[in-house]
Amino acid sequence: MLPILLLAVAVLLSGRRPGAAVFLANALCALGLTGTASPANAYVLALAGLSCLLGARTAEDRTPLLVLAGCLAVDLALCAVLRAPAVWWFYTMTVLPAALLLPWLAGRYWRGRRELVRGGWQLARSLEEQQHLVAERARLTERADIAADMHDSLGHVLSLVALRAGALELSPTLAPEDRADVAELRRTISDAVDQLRETVTVLRDEPRSAGDPPAADTVEALLGRAVASGVRVRWEREGPVPPPSSLIERAVYRLVREALTNATKHAPGSTVRVTITHDTDHTRVRVVDSGTPEDDSPDAGSADRGLPGTAGSNSGLAGLRERVTVLGGTLWTGPYEGGFLVSATLPHHTAPQAAPRHRPDEDTFQPWSPRGTTSARAEDATGGAAPEAARRLRHVQRSARRRFAAVFAAPALAAVVFLPAAAYLAHQLTTSVLPPSHYEEMRVGRSRADVAHLLPPQPFPYPPDEARAAPRPPGTSCDFYRSSGSLLDQADLYRLCYSGPRLVAKDTLPARTG
Repeated sequence: MLPILLLAVAVLLSGRRPGAAVFLANALCALGLTGTASPANAYVLALAGLSCLLGARTAEDRTPLLVLAGCLAVDLALCAVLRAPAVWWFYTMTVLPAALLLPWLAGRYWRGRRELVRGGWQLARSLEEQQHLVAERARLTERADIAADMHDSLGHVLSLVALRAGALELSPTLAPEDRADVAELRRTISDAVDQLRETVTVLRDEPRSAGDPPAADTVEALLGRAVASGVRVRWEREGPVPPPSSLIERAVYRLVREALTNATKHAPGSTVRVTITHDTDHTRVRVVDSGTPEDDSPDAGSADRGLPGTAGSNSGLAGLRERVTVLGGTLWTGPYEGGFLVSATLPHHTAPQAAPRHRPDEDTFQPWSPRGTTSARAEDATGGAAPEAARRLRHVQRSARRRFAAVFAAPALAAVVFLPAAAYLAHQLTTSVLPPSHYEEMRVGRSRADVAHLLPPQPFPYPPDEARAAPRPPGTSCDFYRSSGSLLDQADLYRLCYSGPRLVAKDTLPARTG
């Protein structure tokens, strides 16, 4: 009854304390070592099952291995204390380690497979979330592109309209009431430009992407419209025109358009000089205004000159910085000879790069070039997904390596410790078997040489103490042989006693049955 209660307690403990459950099941198996008929009992199956649960329910390696090693140590110590026969030792060094180690490894494999499946689903959900984040980032980037184009295109047109309205306001043929209406129109357009700039500032919460399509317009057409609107423009193109590149053409167009817009807004009436120089491997764009309008009337100079790039007025220049950076070029903006200079160098064959975020405290009047390492840009572009995936991969690889090592290391260690002794015991048990038929052929009085062909290679070296103490004929030496080759059961022993070279007695010593 007690073994059944212990087994029930072990089953109950297997959920939260699988190590204790394995200890209890091993104690039931150890009870079998105290028997006299056979060391085996049915509780070894319970030991195997609980050991499998130990591997399936315990994540770490050290504690289960200590539990298994402790169980084996208890079994071996019990055999030593009981001075168990060889069959008991063989059982303890083969069956019990197999019942402990192999199911534990199977449980670890089961746990690892469940973790792999669960991790796969978690990774799939994470990737799905990353896809949503990427889609949201693309949406925000597209919104930033639209906002930048609104500022660059609509702002440019509105600035020219305001300039035309200002020129019309100064016309001597205009009636006073019409002049007031035109002045109100110019102020309304200026307010609209300011409101547009504020709206763009709110919308542009993400950097522009590097892939907006090239404009269908050309620099020549842009400059022609500016001249038609009354802007004094002098421009020249130097060097052979390189093969057409949509990225370079779009960037040159944007540079000239933004510089003209800033000149007409902050220095109306000034002269703008545009120079485009083509070299073999790069194109240099230089736009500078004189900063001094020829007409110093209050209306012509009513807009105080502000520095492009200051807060609230540099959305277009910030977009230029991003675009030039994407192309691997450099941009310089700042005061120059009483006016303002916008200068950029664009390489012809540089692959586009991801534009870094513009820092709020950055000095916008210094030469500006790409910063940041490739890995930092990659991590920023992916939102940290690549490093997270790499960390998960390294964790899974480390876990897999530990499991792989345990699968081979634990059985290998057990084999190194127990297999030599178990193999030696098996050899002793199987090479000392005297078949019953040979035993029957032996006759008392025959010489040792006459019966030598009937004997096994060696006598049994581990007879129990009661067999050694059994009465024997005086002055004789006795050898013991096993009657069966079973490795897990006790067998009857045959005792052959010799007086000198002659067999003088033979008898059978029954095995212990309990």
